[in-house]
Amino acid sequence: QVQLVESGGGLVQAGGSLRLSCAASGNIYRINAMGWYRQAPGKQRELVASITNGGTTNCADSVKGRFTISRDNAKNTVYLQMNSLKPEDTAVYYCNADIARGFGPNESHYWGQGTQVTVSS
Repeated sequence: QVQLVESGGGLVQAGGSLRLSCAASGNIYRINAMGWYRQAPGKQRELVASITNGGTTNCADSVKGRFTISRDNAKNTVYLQMNSLKPEDTAVYYCNADIARGFGPNESHYWGQGTQVTVSS
């Protein structure tokens, strides 16, 4: 069994910062890509940022220059540093990870439970 547990969400004023963390635990052999998605009320879930196990990152245009994704492979943890937050960043943020539970190419996609980020104007 594999679990992704997020932390760090909350309420912040526009222009403020938050740091999200997501730790993976359980029967893990290898973690490949990790990332963050978000879903605002009435909208589809969208990719915010992703990072490979080699450290290559990708960010949505809407957050470039404001959000930074990073990971600590020794801790099976991915982070999202969010600066210069805007009201339109308000959403539930979900962590995800592609995890292999044994040797070989097979991997499964796992999601965290989500953490609420609310940015007030």
